[in-house]
Amino acid sequence: QVQLVESGGGLVQPGGSLRLSCAASGIIVSAYDMRWYRQAPGKQREWVASITSREITYYLDSVKGRFTISRDNGQNRMYLQMNSLKPEDTAVYYCRAISKDSYWGQGTQVTVSS
Repeated sequence: QVQLVESGGGLVQPGGSLRLSCAASGIIVSAYDMRWYRQAPGKQREWVASITSREITYYLDSVKGRFTISRDNGQNRMYLQMNSLKPEDTAVYYCRAISKDSYWGQGTQVTVSS
């Protein structure tokens, strides 16, 4: 059974940092296109960042230079380092693994507020 479990969310002040983690079981993350998405209240879920099986990374324009996606193959985890956080980054963040199938985590809440 495949499971993706996000952690690391929380409340942070504007300008602060958080590191999200996505722990995978039942799949090998290095064999998948791994992605982060987010969904703010009242808005559609949007893609945030990707890391391919060849470790090529892509970012939503609004997070470029602030967020960094990475993967630890030994730990079978994916990360999202988020710096210089803004109130508009407030959302539930989800990880997703894509290959022939697609799997989602349950999400972790990130709130950026003073």
